[in-house]
Amino acid sequence: MTSQLNEMPADLVELFADEESRTRTLAVPLPPGGTVRGDEGDGERPVLWVSDGPAPAGLWSRLHAAHDDSALWPLLLDSLPGDPSRPWDRGELWPRPAFSSAEHDVERLLAGWWASYTGTDDDTDMLAPAERLAVTAPYGLDWPGLASAARPRVAPQRHAEHWAEQLSQAQPTMRLGLVAAACGSDALAAMGWQGALNYTNDTGKLAAVLRSWEDRFGVRAIGVGFAELYLSVAAPPKDLAEALPIAAEHFAFCPDNIWQGQRPCTLAAYADRLVDAPTWAFWWD
Repeated sequence: MTSQLNEMPADLVELFADEESRTRTLAVPLPPGGTVRGDEGDGERPVLWVSDGPAPAGLWSRLHAAHDDSALWPLLLDSLPGDPSRPWDRGELWPRPAFSSAEHDVERLLAGWWASYTGTDDDTDMLAPAERLAVTAPYGLDWPGLASAARPRVAPQRHAEHWAEQLSQAQPTMRLGLVAAACGSDALAAMGWQGALNYTNDTGKLAAVLRSWEDRFGVRAIGVGFAELYLSVAAPPKDLAEALPIAAEHFAFCPDNIWQGQRPCTLAAYADRLVDAPTWAFWWD
């Protein structure tokens, strides 16, 4: 499918829930592709447009730059290893089109997840095992609170476009997705991405955290996989002291990044890897 100058293709118009598409334009030609409906939630209209093949070089950046006119957020899409039809072609999505980040108190949300992942199991005594405390040292069981906001080192938009292209080159089979959304966090909720299903089936909670990171760290969503999330970060921590509370937020958001990540599997080692890191990646088992 190829769009004409400043004309919104008909199948993309279907992504919009209201008359907003009448005021939107798209001047970026698209490769062949089609829309996808979620298999849960609101299945009355498509929630995602997906290219048939890999995203052409530079296309993510051009679509991202055109977002103000199109209101379509681009995402690079990876699939389940061994089954390229999942989740996109099968519509394994649970859309939240009316999502608002104001639904959730991010501080309370992350603190609750932290407590559930650092606390003891029902069949243990009142103290967490020593090895569990070691994983989250220096905080142990104590939630440190939200990390302080940082000033972006570069413009978040330009940074996102650069690292989206790097991701596309590193994983050249990734397809292109488009979601009618004001930002990347809204896009995850609008299409109902279910990559963290084993931890939460409410994508709105993940999206609320992501919106907070957009505000505090210049984060932008650039890609998602079957159970992976890829973010560009325009304001990464500059030292370990700044990185540790951010690492705590990451642990609460996605504990598998630490539990099953690069060794040593500790919060302190993970925080060290966040220093000056221009991207963040998450994986849920």
